[in-house]
Amino acid sequence: MRKSYTVVVERDPESKWLVGEVVELPGCYTQAPDLPSLESNIREAISVYLKTASPEEPLSDFVGTWRVEVLA
Repeated sequence: MRKSYTVVVERDPESKWLVGEVVELPGCYTQAPDLPSLESNIREAISVYLKTASPEEPLSDFVGTWRVEVLA
């Protein structure tokens, strides 16, 4: 069975590496120097997460993102 997950990607300001976090899987994240490596790493992180997650633990559903502008 295939399932898709939402990955938020940010660049770490200190290391300049990319950090990917799976929205639906709390605590599931990884990092890499480039997008192809990050994709490989995040696939592995998801696989490990799902193998070790408690089966009765409900997973969240991604709804969307917002960009909010405020005065600084």
